[in-house]
Amino acid sequence: MKIVVTGIGIISAIGCNKQETLASIQAERSGVGAMQYLQSIHTHLPVGEVKMTNEALREALNIPSHIAVGRTTLLGLAAAREALHDAALQDVSDMAFISGTTVGGMDTTEQHWTQWQENRGLDYVHQHEAGASTDIIASFIGDFSYKTTPSTACSSALNAIMIGANLIRTGGVKKALVGGTECLSKFHLNGFNSLMILDSAPCRPFDATRAGLNLGEGASYLILENEEDALKRGAHIYGYIAGYGNTCDAHHQTASSPDGEGAYLAMKQALQMANITPEQVDYINAHGTGTPNNDLSESAAIRRLFSEKVPFISSTKAFTGHTTSASGSIEAAICLLCMQNDIIPANLNWSSTDDALILPVVHNVQHDLQCVLCNSFGFGGNDSSLVLTKIGVSDLSSNHSNAAISYSPIYDGDSIDYKQFISPIEARRMTKQLRQTLAAALSALHDANIIPDAIICATRYGCMANSMVFLNEMLSSNEDGLKPTRFIQSTHNTMAGLLAIKQQNKGYNITYSNGKNSWDDAILDATMQMQLGLIRSALVIAFDEFVEDWDNILRKVGLQSCDIAKAQLLTLEN
Repeated sequence: MKIVVTGIGIISAIGCNKQETLASIQAERSGVGAMQYLQSIHTHLPVGEVKMTNEALREALNIPSHIAVGRTTLLGLAAAREALHDAALQDVSDMAFISGTTVGGMDTTEQHWTQWQENRGLDYVHQHEAGASTDIIASFIGDFSYKTTPSTACSSALNAIMIGANLIRTGGVKKALVGGTECLSKFHLNGFNSLMILDSAPCRPFDATRAGLNLGEGASYLILENEEDALKRGAHIYGYIAGYGNTCDAHHQTASSPDGEGAYLAMKQALQMANITPEQVDYINAHGTGTPNNDLSESAAIRRLFSEKVPFISSTKAFTGHTTSASGSIEAAICLLCMQNDIIPANLNWSSTDDALILPVVHNVQHDLQCVLCNSFGFGGNDSSLVLTKIGVSDLSSNHSNAAISYSPIYDGDSIDYKQFISPIEARRMTKQLRQTLAAALSALHDANIIPDAIICATRYGCMANSMVFLNEMLSSNEDGLKPTRFIQSTHNTMAGLLAIKQQNKGYNITYSNGKNSWDDAILDATMQMQLGLIRSALVIAFDEFVEDWDNILRKVGLQSCDIAKAQLLTLEN
């Protein structure tokens, strides 16, 4: 089986569609600049904003003002509609919709937080959770056969592409709309600022003077389908999904390891699946955030894999800003457009050599692009790589395993003494539910005496205790003097990352945030991975925590929060 891309939809700081995006790349024109739409005190920080207000987006999408829709959803809907139109597809009944995000509706939450206490603006409460953006986008498009939301911080959208490809490979769906969406919010801006990794000047990936990243926003989706089906309906083929890999760095919640172990393993895995040697790669679209740590780590990983024969390389984040969860699909779309036009995009703003770093392409280069490697790395050490080719060179029809899957009993974290597995120093840095979920997971692994090939987490609201503390501090302090402690452990994939670090587990690592269906989605992913012969064991974790302030708001709209801490081990029987 060969999986092809037959549709592209994209919106970011450099364009509201694929034509504008390509034109900006060709002109070497950045979309990063002074803050216009985000209402923050940190106006000295440049950002990559989509050049449209929410009202303008609503009008363009024909969404009445009385319908509660946040910016993450608006951006995602714009890109999704373009992808479907580009692929000449209207019926989505045989299609999966996989949309990655981390911010979700946080932009509306921070705007309405005070109003919610006063029973005003409650229509937007439902928008907070990450999976809500996926559901609302889908409601404007049609009845997809399957939809879900991976939330693995900055690698979310690239992981969505992998999940969609696996669904097609296992016969779960015929086609998939895959990618991610993310808007700028004060929460994320202040979170990244508290980590001291934002630059007050335009970012300079792989430059000796690099001082941090510029945040951006946007959305992009690709249409994936079997090559045979695409050819039958006469679809235009942009390129092939040749291979992909996801691993965990297992080093730190927000920093990459000095040797880039996770990045190295992800790239190696992607090339092995594609049956492509490093010498065959024409161009690497690097994660390249412009932070001192990330660029050094990624450079080490690339040099380790490619030795002295490093291909052309650049980061396009100086064009768009770092669009976090959406970056993987935005950059994959840019790569596909560049492949179509044989352009290697410039690494904007670079001027100074650092011998410890790879040397990027300073200006656009006209070059035949047959094979591109696209990197996307996220918090929690979640590292993903994707191989795109101009022609179909790899067959993704894996040898499906016929072995039965064994399910362990479910381990309930509330009934386990976490002190057996977690030191007092570690425990002090975790919320109660993080401790209990970690204890459940470690207890399951202790009884089985194995390190699983995959860690897959399910959560509805993520680390709400940490998120709410940081949000309250941000609002009460007027965005001043914030500490990173709570932000570091606020992403949905915190639990999966902590467990990987605790175990030094560098295998497959995914978190799903799809409301009440999150656990089922996690189990399905584990099953697909086993069917495709990619893993033999998976630890599936469910995590959510009760937060009184948040629960009081949820109850006003007929919802409620709850404590969940459980784990289950899935293994292939011999």
